[in-house]
Amino acid sequence: MAVEIVDMVKTARELKKRKVLLNTKRFHAWVHYYATPGDKDDMHCHNADQTFYVIEGECTMHFPDGGKTALKPGMAALITGGSLENTGEGPMILMGNRSGPSEDIQHINYELRKDIKTLTPEERDRIRHGGAVHMP
Repeated sequence: MAVEIVDMVKTARELKKRKVLLNTKRFHAWVHYYATPGDKDDMHCHNADQTFYVIEGECTMHFPDGGKTALKPGMAALITGGSLENTGEGPMILMGNRSGPSEDIQHINYELRKDIKTLTPEERDRIRHGGAVHMP
């Protein structure tokens, strides 16, 4: 089939997690689901261009320079680095996409300046929960 139709809201609500929707040599797209207000990810960047489109809820994007901006449903952003936070009153659903295949994408943590694929399991767990990355 040349076209696949995806109900992103239904997919996000059923899975309640990030789901890759398309992954080719030139492009990949996914749906993000942040269940609870306050859910967020680490400050990071990628080695590819990226966009986000807010489908449901409210997303605040935080940037390395300390700036931030709130996005509501129907708004999109081109972002080269930062973090996402659910600042709405319920679940937040976003569609994201980047150039290139997901296998070639680096997720570079700003604090450590390293791809998270190279971090220890303890370091990865800490950055996923908003804690300090440095281990004692």
